[in-house]
Amino acid sequence: MKGIILAGGNGTRLYPVTLTTSKQLLPVYDKPMIYYPLSVLMLAGIREVLIISAPAELGNFERLLGDGGDLGLRITYAVQDEPRGLADAFLIGADHIGDGPVTLILGDNIFHGPGFPDLLRDAAQALDGCVLFGYPVRDPERYGVGEVDDRGRLVSLEEKPERPRSNRAITGLYMYDGDVVEIARGLTPSARGELEITDVNIEYLNRGKARLVDLGRGFSWLDTGTHESLTSASLYVQTLEERQGVRIACIEEIALRMGFIDAEACYRLGERLSKSPYGKYVMEIAAPAPLLRAVR
Repeated sequence: MKGIILAGGNGTRLYPVTLTTSKQLLPVYDKPMIYYPLSVLMLAGIREVLIISAPAELGNFERLLGDGGDLGLRITYAVQDEPRGLADAFLIGADHIGDGPVTLILGDNIFHGPGFPDLLRDAAQALDGCVLFGYPVRDPERYGVGEVDDRGRLVSLEEKPERPRSNRAITGLYMYDGDVVEIARGLTPSARGELEITDVNIEYLNRGKARLVDLGRGFSWLDTGTHESLTSASLYVQTLEERQGVRIACIEEIALRMGFIDAEACYRLGERLSKSPYGKYVMEIAAPAPLLRAVR
């Protein structure tokens, strides 16, 4: 399976802080925002990732992540010169996707919860059409909303309904089979001239090939598109990391745990950042304590 991170847009809700940088490069506590969606793809076992960004920011992402080789990944880049809807990612990434499955994740979404890697891999292995991830919210009228029947089957999808049929918001994480590019090419743009992801999902629903996976109790889904939500996300990450002594979305650690790189390579990545607590953490999880003391 391939992966796509959509990191375009102008981040206007975060002005003035995004006047000179992409919002996906802003810090969420101790790491750039884009580390969080990248970590989700890695936890799903995905090693080939396309990052789509605005033209002015492409070089910054390349400087941050390179070609992904240090993490055992293959990262490529593409430009979205202006916002044209989420489903535009499938047209931009058509060559990257080929005729195989793909996972799309939005660059400003954060997911965290117990058993998440197993949930992702199970969803990918059982993929037959599309898999959407739902999360219960208090204000579903602000989101795309999925309705399921008493057997848990997805029966309807609505975009920002006035009278929501459920409280399950469709999050910014989507898995699709190889038909998604063809479906995206056949979409009619909205009144705003955008290709809507909900229209893609409804097509799969009409084909009887859309499934909703609930992210329920114990999971957190954070959208960092406003000043308030960005601050809340940083505080959430800070609190968990300080209390538990682990780091959320540490891509070097995930690369090690997933077997993408070995301990020596992971340690070298930590050394580059060794003056920061983040870098020291990477070195510590990569090397046994006696070796670490010897190196210091």
